[in-house]
Amino acid sequence: QVQLVESGGGLVQAGGSLRLSCAASGRTISTYGMGWFRQTPGKEREFVAHISWSGGRTYYADSVKDRVSISRDNAKSTVYLQINSLNPANTAVYYCAAAPWADMKPYTYNYWGQGTQVTVSS
Repeated sequence: QVQLVESGGGLVQAGGSLRLSCAASGRTISTYGMGWFRQTPGKEREFVAHISWSGGRTYYADSVKDRVSISRDNAKSTVYLQINSLNPANTAVYYCAAAPWADMKPYTYNYWGQGTQVTVSS
């Protein structure tokens, strides 16, 4: 089992930046690809970014690729999501998740955190 805990969310003004963290415990995540998703009420969970187990490959949703950067530190069992130039449309709960391979589909991911709320004010 892998336990994932997100942190770093909060209230930020439009134009600001945040760095979200996802700390893993239990089974090592060094062999898992890691993804970030986001969700707003009434909508499906949306893919944001994915990073391969080694960190050598990254994938981004077209809607965010110019403003988001995913990274990982396997020694710390932590994955990060840097989000820049935030706008109110980015308000959502952000989740990290672990998957055996790179995919944008949520059902591929075996383990999920509880999420961290990001609220962007105008």
